[in-house]
Amino acid sequence: MALSIWEALAVLAAGIGAGTINTIVGSGTLITFPVLLATGLPPVTATVSNALGLIPGSVSGAIGYRAELKGQRSLVLRLAGASATGGLAGAVLLLMLPETAFETIVPVLVALALVLVIFQPRLSAAVQRRRERNGTSAVSHGGPVLFGSLLLASVYGGYFTAAQGIIYLSLMGMLLDDTLQRLNAVKNVLAAIVNTIAALFFLFVADFDWSAVLLIAVGSALGGQVGAKVGRRLPPFALRVFIVAVGSVAIVQLLLR
Repeated sequence: MALSIWEALAVLAAGIGAGTINTIVGSGTLITFPVLLATGLPPVTATVSNALGLIPGSVSGAIGYRAELKGQRSLVLRLAGASATGGLAGAVLLLMLPETAFETIVPVLVALALVLVIFQPRLSAAVQRRRERNGTSAVSHGGPVLFGSLLLASVYGGYFTAAQGIIYLSLMGMLLDDTLQRLNAVKNVLAAIVNTIAALFFLFVADFDWSAVLLIAVGSALGGQVGAKVGRRLPPFALRVFIVAVGSVAIVQLLLR
């Protein structure tokens, strides 16, 4: 469908905002999706157009966090399988399940993820003390629990993507012994994989609005760089507060949909 100049500017601005928010924490879809619906796009077309348009933003954000990705190649490669498989499964479910399938469970998932983000320092310290008492050490890749958890989170990501970054961060924060910034860098790569796999599947089976895709792609690529510059400068406590704030807004918006 043809977009007016004001609609095009709104979609572009939403893309910039989504790229910025996604790189710092996630939930950028909650910016772009309502804007696309407001332009008159059907929900499924808006979802698939959004997924394809956000790929450049995810890649841009991952590049912006390249310094924090150093030394994490083996971890990323291991978790990439979970992200790719889950992303494809979620994309298939989007075309098979009713639009409301995830509406009940998603706010609960995001709320639980926020609780884990808030208490992650205390929980991690408690786990570390237990390891010291037992004479064990953390598994560098998080083990099968992290792989399976990220697989399920990626199924949701391939379906809708909103707040998947928050869920990723909460899971990795609980099961990996690393800084929040380095985990955020991994999150950006995994989100890029989910978006790419889902979008490639949609290319063959769903209808896109290519003007919306282009506008979101340009905007999210710019936003990814902005998000990386802002996010990398946030101290751990400030980043955690930002994650909780964005997640709380996401829950409210999801409940009001």
